[in-house]
Amino acid sequence: MIRRILLAACAAIGLSAGIADAQAQNLRIGLREDPDILDPTLARTFVGRIVFASLCDKLFDINERLEIVPQLATGYSWEDPRTLLITLREGVRFHDGEVMDAEAVRYSLNRHLTMQGSFRRSEINTIEAMEVVSPTQIRIKLTAPSAPFLSQLTDRAGMIVSPKAAEAAGRNFGNRPVCAGPFRFVERVAQDRIVVERFPEYWNAGAIHLNRITYLPIPDSTVRLANLQSGALEMVQTIDPDDVPAVRRNNRLRLSISDELGYQGITINTGNGARAQTPMGQNARVREAFELAIDRDAVNRVVYEGMFAPTAQPVPPANPMHVRDFRPEPRNVERARALLREAGVTTPVRVEMTVPNNPDLRQAGEVIQAMVREAGFELRLNATEFATSLQAAARGEFELYLVAWSGRVDIDGNLWAFTHSRGAQNDGRYSNPEVDRLLDAARVEANPDARRALYAQAYQIAFRQDRHRIYLWHRKNIVAHTARLNGFVSVPDGLIRPQGMRLQ
Repeated sequence: MIRRILLAACAAIGLSAGIADAQAQNLRIGLREDPDILDPTLARTFVGRIVFASLCDKLFDINERLEIVPQLATGYSWEDPRTLLITLREGVRFHDGEVMDAEAVRYSLNRHLTMQGSFRRSEINTIEAMEVVSPTQIRIKLTAPSAPFLSQLTDRAGMIVSPKAAEAAGRNFGNRPVCAGPFRFVERVAQDRIVVERFPEYWNAGAIHLNRITYLPIPDSTVRLANLQSGALEMVQTIDPDDVPAVRRNNRLRLSISDELGYQGITINTGNGARAQTPMGQNARVREAFELAIDRDAVNRVVYEGMFAPTAQPVPPANPMHVRDFRPEPRNVERARALLREAGVTTPVRVEMTVPNNPDLRQAGEVIQAMVREAGFELRLNATEFATSLQAAARGEFELYLVAWSGRVDIDGNLWAFTHSRGAQNDGRYSNPEVDRLLDAARVEANPDARRALYAQAYQIAFRQDRHRIYLWHRKNIVAHTARLNGFVSVPDGLIRPQGMRLQ
């Protein structure tokens, strides 16, 4: 199996001794999954964000210190609490040769707001109006002050697409995306590879030393590592914690480990179609029993070598919005059984959990399966290819969904879209008017302590009273690469930015 994948990877990128020198700056990156659609308006996957880092520059980015820094923009100013003036970089071109200007920014932001199926709408839905001041300036008027708004422009909501290409392609834009990043799209073969090549007219061309990047989806961490060790890959997006010692022992490899901004959790379908009409979906006592049957520390030790941090909330302890006294409850099987009796349900309670088809998540699912069995649940695991599982979740075709979120700098990016009733990624269709009110109030609150207090109130309702989602642990970004690769900068969002990277 490993040998077949190694050979396939080599064949896919056309390796041969005679052209090795010409390919010296061709980087091959192993991804955990195959990305979903390569359209920043419609995309959801984290691995897709890694590919976008080469294709689509954003108005702003973040650095390794989590500071917001200009990218396609050169600066900004708040003219008043609701009015943001953004100044754009001159001389930027899209991959189709069209000029990137304020009108293109207006077009892209409006596309995010209005396109059917947009996952960006709930991130920037405080936009009330946009005015093109000049080719290099755009004024954005918000419906209310927004603490997280600028941070939303550091991710896909801030990616600017070519209006000409987007209009011509319509909903097929993701098949051949045209942006203003350092690399342009070459080809995609589903479940096999995505290839991009250096864009000579990139505005920051001096920072780009690679000629081509090939992204190879390899779901099995052991196989990804084997490809890296053999030289069939130069970099892997992530490895499992139990593979870390092998990388550290290999003097031809390098390792980068950082805390991520997001979480691993379980989404519960409480209101999205027929699959929500179950004891789990309709009774908070059943959901509480399920959570109390899980020992987060034990799952972390068994599956992840104890490297991850158990949690009960969407942001890690280093985040200033982390609520210190909102901690995971200890496992309590007796209380879980009592809750099922109080709920009046017949045991075992049958429930299905969708699990992305990766070895570590399947194992985590199996450990959880054994734990909840002791409390009176019969848990069936539905292992599904990741992009397919996201599409099914959006349609409500799940009961429980073991899924991760890579995280954003501002807490709003980890919470509003998933818990607010209008959130684009609220796959379980959870709805509580008081939670909506608190999340909306937190968006406009400038005082950090007052903002944190609003989130603490929302947590008590959404995650203790209603139990609409179970947070499990905060992960690590564990990137491994050949020692020949220089210039990689580890940023807590886990993205692989090609600027400055060079193979020697």
